[in-house]
Amino acid sequence: MDLRKYLVDLRDSDMLRFVDEELSINYEIPYVITRFDKGPTLEFTNVREFRHVHVIGNVVNTRDKVYKALNVKSDTEFYRRLLWAENAAPSYKPVEVSDAVYEPLPNTDLTKMPIPRYFELEPGPCLTSAVVIGMDVRDGILNASIHRLTPPIGPDKFVIRLVPRHLYRIYMRNREIGKDTPISISWGLHPAILVAAASSPPFGVFELNMANALLDGSLKVKVLDNGVPAPAYAEVVMEGYISAKETAREGPCMDILGTYDEVREQPVVRITRIYVRRDSPLIAQALVAGYSEHKLLMGIEKEAKIWQFVSNVVPEVRAVRLTDGGCGWLHAVIAIKKQSDGDPKNAIMAAFAAHPSLKHVVVVDDDVNIDEPSEVEWAIATRFRADEDLVVIKYARGGSTLDPVAIDPVQGITTKVGIDATRPIHSDVSRFRKGIIPASVDLSKIRLK
Repeated sequence: MDLRKYLVDLRDSDMLRFVDEELSINYEIPYVITRFDKGPTLEFTNVREFRHVHVIGNVVNTRDKVYKALNVKSDTEFYRRLLWAENAAPSYKPVEVSDAVYEPLPNTDLTKMPIPRYFELEPGPCLTSAVVIGMDVRDGILNASIHRLTPPIGPDKFVIRLVPRHLYRIYMRNREIGKDTPISISWGLHPAILVAAASSPPFGVFELNMANALLDGSLKVKVLDNGVPAPAYAEVVMEGYISAKETAREGPCMDILGTYDEVREQPVVRITRIYVRRDSPLIAQALVAGYSEHKLLMGIEKEAKIWQFVSNVVPEVRAVRLTDGGCGWLHAVIAIKKQSDGDPKNAIMAAFAAHPSLKHVVVVDDDVNIDEPSEVEWAIATRFRADEDLVVIKYARGGSTLDPVAIDPVQGITTKVGIDATRPIHSDVSRFRKGIIPASVDLSKIRLK
C-alpha cells in the first residue's frame, strides 16, 4: 500500500482537488493548504521551483480520510483496530524486499529537494511529514516516529527536533557508547504508516510492524546500507545518521499550538544518500504545523488511549475528541452513558492518566454532540455547577512543554481542570431534556425570497 494508491481512492471518492495555477513551494502552497484546512486534499501540479514535482496537502486532515485509509467506519471501530494493531505488532514484521520503487540520486543535496517553507519567522524549509526510523546499534531496537527536520544547514545536514521519547532514548543509548544513530527518513507514505508512527506504543514495539498490522500484512520494506529499514513504496527515502556529538540551533519553528516553539540546541543529522521514486512526477507531502492534519495525526491515537482508559472505569464511552480549540492536544471532550454520579470524575482521572499532556477535560452525556462546540458549551451552561462538578489538580506533571503558561515548562508542570457537565442521575429529566420541534419538513422545497 502506498500514498499514490490512497490518492487514487480519494479522487474516486471526490475527496481530492487539483490546483493547476503556478505557485511557489515557499509560503504560497502552504497558504492555500491552510485556506482549505478542513476541506479536500489538494494536489498542486504546477510548482514553480520544481517542474517535475506535485505537492499534496491535507492528506489526512479529516477523520473521514483517516478512517478511509484504514478501512474503518466509526470512532469505536478505529479505536479498537488501532489498539489491536499495537498489541499485534510483534507478529506483523513487514516483508523485506531487495528492490523498491525508488533509486539513489547521484548527489546528496538537500537544498535541491522540494521541501516547503511555511512560516515567516522560521529559518528555512522544514520537513514536517517524514517518518524517521532509528536503530539502537547495540540491541537492534527500532523506532519509527515523525520529527521536524529543519532546515538544511548544508547540502547533507538537517537539524532534528528530538522530544524526550523513544527516538531520543535510542539516540542517548547510542551516544553513551560513542555511536551515531543510524536512521532512515521516509517521505510520502500511506496514511497508515503516518498514524502508526505518530502513535506511542511501549518502547521496543516497532511502529512499522504496527502499520503492517493496520495494512493487513501488505507492507514491504527495504533495508538500507546502514542497516535501517524504510518502506519500499515511499516517494523519497534518505539514509543517514544522527550525530552523537554535533548539535546546532533549531528554530524558531511553528508547532501544534499555533505558536513558535523556542530555539534549542538539537542534534544534527548527516544524510549519506537520497533515494527518489523512479516514476515521475515525484509527490511531496506538505504538512502545515498547527493545522488540522498536524492535530489529527498527533491526537487521534491519544483519543484511542483515552477511550481505552475511560472504558475501564465507565461502562459505556460513546466518543472522545481532542478539540480544535485545544490544538488537538491539550483539551478533551468525552461523551459517556452515565450510570453513577461518580462516573464523570472517574472518567476525568482516567483521561489524565491516558494522555498526560491534557490540561482540561470536559465530560458530557451521550445526548451531546461533541463535534459541536456550542453543544459542549450548552452542556456546561446547563449541567455544570462549579462547587460540585469541578476537579482541579494543582502542580501536576505532564502538561505539554509547549504550553506558554505552564508553571514549569521544562518539566511540564501545570494545573489541570476537569469539568463534569453531565446531568445528575436522580434529577428531573424534563429539566435537562433538549427541546425538539415535532415536525418533518423537506427543506429542499423551501424557497427563500
